[in-house]
Amino acid sequence: MKILVIRRDNIGDLVCTTPLLAALRRAKPGAWIGALVNSYNAPVLERNPDVDAVVTYRKLKHLEPGESALGALRARLASFWKLRQAKLDVVVLATPGAPRRGLRLARWLRPARIAGFDDGRVRAATAGARHEVELVFALARAFDIQGAPPPLALNPDPLEVEKARAKLASHPGARVAVHLSARRQAQRWPAARFAELTGKLSERGAAVMLLWSPGPASHPQHPGDDDKAEEVLRLLGAGRAIPYPTTQLPALIGALAACDRVICADGGAMHLAAALQKPVVALFGDSPPERWRPWRTRHRVVRSESRNVADLPVEEVLRAYEEVTAP
Repeated sequence: MKILVIRRDNIGDLVCTTPLLAALRRAKPGAWIGALVNSYNAPVLERNPDVDAVVTYRKLKHLEPGESALGALRARLASFWKLRQAKLDVVVLATPGAPRRGLRLARWLRPARIAGFDDGRVRAATAGARHEVELVFALARAFDIQGAPPPLALNPDPLEVEKARAKLASHPGARVAVHLSARRQAQRWPAARFAELTGKLSERGAAVMLLWSPGPASHPQHPGDDDKAEEVLRLLGAGRAIPYPTTQLPALIGALAACDRVICADGGAMHLAAALQKPVVALFGDSPPERWRPWRTRHRVVRSESRNVADLPVEEVLRAYEEVTAP
């Protein structure tokens, strides 16, 4: 049996799909299970034993300056053609809230069957579900799989973990990852508050590793937070935090794995930390915590009445940190 799961959106979305992949592997141990993802989120599935193949393609918005859009489109078509030639049994469209997304591609691949959220059994299973993991896992009904979702799955690159640990080696105390970046405006906390929080954590003996997406904010494909990180470090002063820009996703996963606790906005880093079973303080803006909170790890969600992370006071975030780390 050949099963292809399509999940082509963001990092956290793919993390929340890993329980479905694990359930498919348990139920169909002899099946070929593939995942079609984009090149940006593909490292989430590296070393994942539940997947036989990860088929990737580049989104045009992820191309670097000078890269050929025509070349990327040709490579994408070649990957899709290879999948079509594989004579798939089932293509799974794993994006809740967009039941027909990817349907044209799925039909073009010519599988024997397409499983998605249009299926009556799947719709019934999502009626009472709230979290993204539960919504995605409803697709297990299409394979007659019952029960609760397995845990999230994430397997860091050991070399990246050791590289991050080496940066922390000379710093005693709890190792706290503080991630500065957030994709959406309503999820962004000001640099001054990050600096104040980091300073207070440092005063309490924590070794704080500052993580962010590197690059200028003006980058058309990958806006970065170098300027924000520079401001945080300037406000903090020397020696009070360990700067650690993560140019690639495996480096971010390795850094989170090397730390004991994580403070970050709702987003990809939060879901990665949850998959690594790290205690998380999650700063939420206008996205619903019921659907996107950290899954099955110790956590506290901090959210302002305005639904804008910028309005969160440092004291509230620090109190959430104390609660999530209490014995």
